[in-house]
Amino acid sequence: MTALLELQNVHTYYGHIHALKGVNLRVDEGEIVTLVGSNGAGKSTSLRTISGIARAKVGHVHLEGRDITGLKPHEVTALGVGHVPEGRRIFPLLTVWENLEIGAWNVSSRSVISSRMERVFELFPRLKERLNQKGGTLSGGEQQMLAIGRALMAQPRILLLDEPSMGLAPVLVEGIFDIIKQINAQGTTILLVEQNALMALEVASRGYVLQSGSIALQDTAHNLMNNEMVRRVYLGEN
Repeated sequence: MTALLELQNVHTYYGHIHALKGVNLRVDEGEIVTLVGSNGAGKSTSLRTISGIARAKVGHVHLEGRDITGLKPHEVTALGVGHVPEGRRIFPLLTVWENLEIGAWNVSSRSVISSRMERVFELFPRLKERLNQKGGTLSGGEQQMLAIGRALMAQPRILLLDEPSMGLAPVLVEGIFDIIKQINAQGTTILLVEQNALMALEVASRGYVLQSGSIALQDTAHNLMNNEMVRRVYLGEN
């Protein structure tokens, strides 16, 4: 079966820094797959390479069998890849409405835009209450909702989520993960990078462990949670 998303022997550089070293991974339609690793392991670079922000120097990125290596970010988005970057990157001087509307930049039908916005409001009722508020005045949790909502406006087939719980109060983290499960249940495949490895593995079906730009381990999420090295290094157990 053709994977929805597949990386084959991907090497990515930042100048002379070899950030990804022959990464191979696949995500099948309907899955939640997580990338686990310490800071600097290459998790965010993997997502950036998929979405076209960074470019693979060697290897290939395939979306349902189509080679998308080297495409520009807006071209990758148009093919069905949504990317919620680390740090949210919303437009702080634009309203919630305007931020969401930008997410549907390639849609001309107002009725389609309205329909997609209603879906976002079903997931994030708080955003509807803040519709005319500038993004920069929202709380951290609300900004994360807005960043995810903006990506969903393009109706992606696969959503790349980079550290969705970063900077959020613990009480909000569980809510964000509930939303991730809802988005997946509604038919969107998810590739998740998350500092909270335990939460990520609890919602994922499979996972990859990245170390220094290479895949060190891959398995079902259940098996990774019970792996001695993973428990010691990433789940904080002695």
